Amino acid sequence: KKTFTEVQTERLEQAERIVLIKCPSKLNENKLLQYLSSHGNVKSHFFFENRGIHAVIEFSERSSIASLQDAIGIPSAADHHVVPFKSRLFTFTMKNPVSRAAEETPIHLSPQSHIPLKELIQKLCQADSISSQMYILLNEHQLTEENTKLRYLACSLIRDFTRAYFPDSTVKPFGSSVNTFGKLGCDVDMFLDFHDTQKHATKAKKGPFEMEYQMRRLPSERLATQRILSVIGDCLDNFGPGYVNVQKILNARCPLVKFFHQPTGFQCDLSVSNSIAIKCSELLYIYGCLDSRVRALVFTIRCWARVHGLTNSIPGTWITNFSLTMMVMFFLQKRSPPIIPTLDQLKELAGEKDKHVIGGYDCSFVSDLSKIKPTKNTETLDTLLGDFFEYFGNFDFRKNSLNLRKGKEVNKPESSPLYIWNPFEQDLNISKNVNQPQLEKFVATARESAWILQKEDETRRTINQEPWGLAALLIPFGKSNPSKMKNRTKGMGSETIRSLLDSLKLNNASSLQKAVGK
Repeated sequence: KKTFTEVQTERLEQAERIVLIKCPSKLNENKLLQYLSSHGNVKSHFFFENRGIHAVIEFSERSSIASLQDAIGIPSAADHHVVPFKSRLFTFTMKNPVSRAAEETPIHLSPQSHIPLKELIQKLCQADSISSQMYILLNEHQLTEENTKLRYLACSLIRDFTRAYFPDSTVKPFGSSVNTFGKLGCDVDMFLDFHDTQKHATKAKKGPFEMEYQMRRLPSERLATQRILSVIGDCLDNFGPGYVNVQKILNARCPLVKFFHQPTGFQCDLSVSNSIAIKCSELLYIYGCLDSRVRALVFTIRCWARVHGLTNSIPGTWITNFSLTMMVMFFLQKRSPPIIPTLDQLKELAGEKDKHVIGGYDCSFVSDLSKIKPTKNTETLDTLLGDFFEYFGNFDFRKNSLNLRKGKEVNKPESSPLYIWNPFEQDLNISKNVNQPQLEKFVATARESAWILQKEDETRRTINQEPWGLAALLIPFGKSNPSKMKNRTKGMGSETIRSLLDSLKLNNASSLQKAVGK
């Protein structure tokens, strides 16, 4: 497996060789490719539908794009005046559409969104095990190769703007677009990176004299960030084709520009050099690459949480997808033997080039996947799913917090209902937003799900054709009989307490008292 940095570098370079073309609904694919090939070799291409048909064309050489741009005309505008910014977005039309209609060929459209839940449940019912169901869900929801290309292209098109002011800058995606846990339809988080500029500055100081650029000095990095984003936001709003709903949110803790990019269909957030967020993306990338069960379990739990209203796309008091993902990682660290290593174990494997201290926080961990020993754990996803619900359905959230750096529960440093330590900024709780009712809802739904999986009946699924296994968990509970759910939840808790007491019979009286207190 390639390192996170290698993947990013390759993808960003590839995006520089891509153009996006809006096509007529009736099209001869071969004729289009033949025309484009006159400007250079077309390495790959695909079509997708988003307010019309679009073609994503990857050339072998960047010079082919310059050749194509030279041959392309400026749109004639009788009613409007055009802004003469030459981007890599083009419109392709037929000069004589009536006579060309006979030449049209059927075009394969690459899906850019996942199938509806109802269709997914039908597919899951045809699988032969819960493990198979989880891999089907993963396959339907994960980012495709084409969608990933489109995400890097969205970043590359922003870089075309930033280059005018900052020639050495890059625009990179982070978060779900790159950490292997992105779902089709998720937003694109991107950041403007000036690290190449800083490297250039250190190089210039070698030798018997010093020469440096004259640059504007500002009292704080935050003010510089706000000014830069304000100008880029104005550029996109005033000059960029297809950038709509541009919002400059400059007074937030992390200043950003939000916008919707119509040609690619992505909602995007642009910030400046968010180094710790990138390290978090890399850490999750490593965990996602280590074992196929990791991503299958995360996608399943996220889908389950969304169906039951435990997560929401709008910020609020519910558990975020990031917190939920970290809960899965913690659970996998706790298996015997562990399925993924702790952050401290990854730090021990770090070489010199892996050592990073950002803002006083130690963000060092190994980047080379081949240095991490594969797990000896052979548990099935069926087991892991049931045990995840059992584990968190009976976790002592009042007393304990989740620490991924150490891979164990530790006493909560403060009274937030759910406390998950930020893996790098150790003084932060990534789930501080979660309130008590939302946590209780999560626990109750986890217990109900564990109960359903325990009572799974092989004969019922074949005779009655009812949703079973994961499919049964993706149907909201309690709508038909809410009291039944309460009874099951109570039963689940009391059964667990009884088994706890049984296991502690040989211990002294004080140990027993503590167990009952839990």
